[in-house]
Amino acid sequence: MSHARLHRYAWLSIAAAIATILLKGAAWWLTGSVGLLSDALESFVNLAGALMALAMLSLAAQPADRNHAHGHGKAEYFSSAFEGFLIILAAISIGYTAVERLLSPQALEDVGVGLVVSVVASVINLATARTLLKVGRKYHSITLEADAHHLLTDVWTSVGVIVGVGLVWLTGWLWLDPVIALLVAANIVWTGWQLLDRSAGGLMDVSLPAEELRTIETALGGYRAQGLEFHALRTRQAGSRAFVTLHVLVPGAWTVQVGHDWCERIEADIRRAIPNTHVTTHLEPREDPVSLVDQGLDRPGGPA
Repeated sequence: MSHARLHRYAWLSIAAAIATILLKGAAWWLTGSVGLLSDALESFVNLAGALMALAMLSLAAQPADRNHAHGHGKAEYFSSAFEGFLIILAAISIGYTAVERLLSPQALEDVGVGLVVSVVASVINLATARTLLKVGRKYHSITLEADAHHLLTDVWTSVGVIVGVGLVWLTGWLWLDPVIALLVAANIVWTGWQLLDRSAGGLMDVSLPAEELRTIETALGGYRAQGLEFHALRTRQAGSRAFVTLHVLVPGAWTVQVGHDWCERIEADIRRAIPNTHVTTHLEPREDPVSLVDQGLDRPGGPA
């Protein structure tokens, strides 16, 4: 699926954020709960994240050009990092509001209606998050995955708040509302940190996951059985696109055409094994000792 077609899922996230802002805002207005207020505030963060996701998907969809020969796929990491930052910012905001309410407890009103409205908003977020997560994982879009995780933190926040408000309603213990809000804030910080860490890895050209590396090795295994050798395998992920480079060592007596044909088959097999992958091979004679000295990123013997 192209980035352009992924846009509709970003619009789905925007629509869900607007709907939950209205619903959770109404729940807070009805009850006066600081937990529900923090929940409503996080929905504004969700809207900002969804708008950022749409912008970065649009940028990532642009084709390669003279200044960006490898395309614009890494734009997705800016979106996921922004989502991670927003999640942590929301947690800090929730924590600050909760401490204020802990120091100055306030009775809740119209709790039953407020909780029903909040539950409806949470169901909307959960359904949207599950859709985005499924599509993001299927098409390797870290932008949609990050947006999904952001919405899931909102769901967990809502669950905690609903439980807290419900307990306050049943017990009359006003301190439970801000305490549960603090616990929820601490929990979602971890999700934000994970998104920031993954985004940094993508911007630093981290290798493909171990499972996909094993898939590549499996594809190469059949060629090794036929006498070909490989080294200098390097991989990286740029948003939804993967890049794979490797050196192919073949008998030196082969013609360029024969070696080229084998490289084409190898590249095609890797692309079939890992969709949306750009594969580059470098052909070398197996018997030449020089073929073994260029396995590192920095080849020895260059200019001083």
